[in-house]
Amino acid sequence: MASSSGTSSGSSTLVLQNSGSEEELQALMDQKKRKRMISNRESARRSRMRKQKHLDDLVSQVAQLRKENQQILTSVNITTQQYLSVESENSVLRAQVEELSHRLDSLNEIIDFLNANNTSTNGAVYGGGGASLGPLFMESPANSFFNNSLNMAFLNQPIMASASDMLQY
Repeated sequence: MASSSGTSSGSSTLVLQNSGSEEELQALMDQKKRKRMISNRESARRSRMRKQKHLDDLVSQVAQLRKENQQILTSVNITTQQYLSVESENSVLRAQVEELSHRLDSLNEIIDFLNANNTSTNGAVYGGGGASLGPLFMESPANSFFNNSLNMAFLNQPIMASASDMLQY
């Protein structure tokens, strides 16, 4: 009997040990679960921080690119204004070259005419040497324009034109 009472008393302590062990096991699992939750929360917090830092970096990059874009636009506008100014000045210079070329051609024609008349008529102002413009140099009030040296002054006047004059048309 002693052995049976020993087993029964031994099994009751075993049940007590098992129930104590289950409680410890449950406590250990709860502790691991809490640790895992804390670890997951910390990981999620780090992930949010990385995401926020990335977003801040992108916002900073956008601001920098906008600033560079504005500088480029300003540079393009300045260059365009300079181009238009040079183009306008170039147009004025082309017009002046054309006008001066026409004046030179006219003056050369007058010189050629005068030289032709002087050689063919022995000093006469006009002659019958086949010059068709000869009557223009006759001494009359209506035709004395080229003979008067004061009237020739207009040929020596400089051509004055500005970009604004050219752009008004």
